[in-house]
Amino acid sequence: MAKEITDNNWEALISGDKPVVIDFWAEWCGPCRMISPIVEEVAQEYEDKVIIGKVNIDDNVKITVNFSIRNVPTLLFFKEGELVDKHVGAISKKDLVEKVNKLL
Repeated sequence: MAKEITDNNWEALISGDKPVVIDFWAEWCGPCRMISPIVEEVAQEYEDKVIIGKVNIDDNVKITVNFSIRNVPTLLFFKEGELVDKHVGAISKKDLVEKVNKLL
């Protein structure tokens, strides 16, 4: 299951040993609801290798502003604490898995 990432815990998560994928989403966002099951599946499949989390942009303004998130869904990919990739919009499971595998 994807972790809930908040204004309070994101810095500790991205600076850890594992690669991190953050899904920025909102309740009112149709494409966000469309990719949510995909994100959850990939989170389960990679739970021992990658931290996959979700940020509700309406509840976590600090992290949303910090990464200049203007459109949702937006996926950010971190390796060794550095932002290495970004995807804006819906994504297929195949494409998400490819991006996650590049982090490993």
